[in-house]
Amino acid sequence: MTTFDFSPLFRTAIGFDRLARLADTAASASETSYPPYNIEKTGDDSYRLTMAVAGFGPEDLDLVSKDNTLVITGRVAADAPKPELLYRGIAGRPFERRFVLADHVVVEGADLRNGLLHVSLKRVVPEALKPRRIPIGNTTPTVIANETAATPQVQAAA
Repeated sequence: MTTFDFSPLFRTAIGFDRLARLADTAASASETSYPPYNIEKTGDDSYRLTMAVAGFGPEDLDLVSKDNTLVITGRVAADAPKPELLYRGIAGRPFERRFVLADHVVVEGADLRNGLLHVSLKRVVPEALKPRRIPIGNTTPTVIANETAATPQVQAAA
């Protein structure tokens, strides 16, 4: 497998910490494929992450969203009774999966059904960042007389 070392680039760049973390996460994410998952787009600004977690209950899973990263961890309780298995085809090993979330993507909720963990995600763009239409109007300057100065001040009408 080919690996890339981006450290020379980030030694001279300031403020690109998130990009460096993203590159490191992408490189380490390709190493593991357990548990399998799907990412689907369910609407214009909504997504669903579905992860196959057979053998894990809600108490065995932990979801944490912090700093544009969603971390899903699964650990089976150590005190759970272990049956004598003749064949093991369902992996029950502990795992940790990290997903980098785009700006303004929030986790709405999670649900565990039929061995599948469904995580609902939604992009919520703040009003200040949404595009807004600016009307074109007739702006004629208004002259306001200043009683103390001899020169008039010009102010644009709102």
